Amino acid sequence: MRINQTRERLVKGETVFGCGLQCYRSSEIPRAFAAAGFDYVFIDMEHGAFDLETVQDMIAASAGAGITPIVRVGELLYSLVARLLDAGAQGIILPRVEDPRVLAEALSWMRFPPDGKRGYGVNPTMIGYETRSFTEIIAHQNRNTLSVVQFETTTAMERADELLSLKGLDIAMVGPADLSISLGVPGQFDHPLLVDTVDRLIEKCNRHGVVPGIQTRTVAAAKMWAERGMRFVGAGGEHGLLLEKARESVAQLRAVGTKVAV
Repeated sequence: MRINQTRERLVKGETVFGCGLQCYRSSEIPRAFAAAGFDYVFIDMEHGAFDLETVQDMIAASAGAGITPIVRVGELLYSLVARLLDAGAQGIILPRVEDPRVLAEALSWMRFPPDGKRGYGVNPTMIGYETRSFTEIIAHQNRNTLSVVQFETTTAMERADELLSLKGLDIAMVGPADLSISLGVPGQFDHPLLVDTVDRLIEKCNRHGVVPGIQTRTVAAAKMWAERGMRFVGAGGEHGLLLEKARESVAQLRAVGTKVAV
């Protein structure tokens, strides 16, 4: 059965880096990201238009390439969380969380009893067609599933201590876009109010033994937040990386063409 290598690195105190999959319906992208050296892929079913079958293919490709597949659900529903885990996701991202009672229930869906309420419906692809006992599968899945909760509003920040103290929470991931809007500074990702708010969350995460994380839009922002203590760090999405590299390549080519013409 597959080990969640991203979780193992976090347990050792290391920082992990990932990239989002949001636009392009291709299972080749996780393979490319694995070859590039990313630790995890953030498969987005909240803002992305992927259906379950597409995500299942992305998960399978990730597993084969050795990169951790982590999926953001569109809403907090047991039917979404359970099916994605059964498809082989090694982590679930829960968006727009503010209510501790709602979060406690959602976290319980990610692990089998006695640690949670996840129903036992194991398919062979999830365990690599290995023959294992119930006890072995339950213990392995409970250990290797990452629960990621997004902090995206001022309300969530105000309730941070209560949310972070809940059993089964592994990673608190800031959503800076929605947080900036909630703080009244939309899109101002370097605004002191946003930076101070996120810094305070990092401190609270460390006190509660929860890994602090953030999904950023650029490599520069990812580097900045890693330097400030974030350990689960997303650096943009596949569409942004492609466009950035394409622009860089075209600019270099145009420069050559201009010199030749002169």
